[in-house]
Amino acid sequence: MRFLILLSVFFFSFVKANRTEQPIPEAYRIIKSITYNNINVDVVIDKPALNEVDVLLVFHGTVMYDNGIMTAANTTLDKFKGILDRKDMMIVSVAYPQENVLFGDNIVQGEAALLWVKNNANRELGIIVKKVFLGGHSQGGYMATRLNTMHQTNGVIANAPGPLNLVYRCQLEENGQIQSSADCTKLKNVYGTTTSNPNAYFKKSLLNFTNGFKSDILFVQGLNDAPIQLYSWPTFKRDVSSCTNCQNSQFVEIVGGKHVSLFESPTAKIEFNKFINSH
Repeated sequence: MRFLILLSVFFFSFVKANRTEQPIPEAYRIIKSITYNNINVDVVIDKPALNEVDVLLVFHGTVMYDNGIMTAANTTLDKFKGILDRKDMMIVSVAYPQENVLFGDNIVQGEAALLWVKNNANRELGIIVKKVFLGGHSQGGYMATRLNTMHQTNGVIANAPGPLNLVYRCQLEENGQIQSSADCTKLKNVYGTTTSNPNAYFKKSLLNFTNGFKSDILFVQGLNDAPIQLYSWPTFKRDVSSCTNCQNSQFVEIVGGKHVSLFESPTAKIEFNKFINSH
């Protein structure tokens, strides 16, 4: 009997000594510099106290100077977190650059962040990433929509994505009808005017990325947004709706809604959560 007791004590001591202890889940918000395929970008990570998480990767709107992109990334994270019904998702907000890059060329930082979440976050954060969703507001919606033509995820949400038509927008600036912007000025310095080289501007417009969506996508658009957005919205909606090689596209138009309708409209919030929970 004594032998059996000693043997049992030895066995359980051996098992305990050799058992892999699971880390205690920890909630945190951190800024992390990540690298994927030699592309570097900073992200803000808001993680719940779980080791297995779905991830919402979000993109901020236009920022004039790069010293403001971290503030924009944090604000965008808070905006999406504020409308998300679930408390078990990790949100990663991408502080992609804008000041010293030609419009649209920062898609490489957006892609690097997405591929890092899909392939490296498990190892570097010591977690298990399950589903991955994309979300973006304004130019961030442009980023999320373009990425949907490049990589498959579990779903994409784009609020007031744009610029939809850089030919139209930058031509208004050239004609002095609206205030000039850094984006159009940089494009003009490289490509010339919209009149002399319209194709270069169109290639970077979101109207050029209405095919080949690899995942279901939800578009939210306030119908009281700026005229420059609404001018091309019907064309964009028509082109996306007629796509023959896309996954499902859903449009939620908010009557009276402005540029930030996703974050202000109860209807948009309901559709946002319904979309995520159904995917």
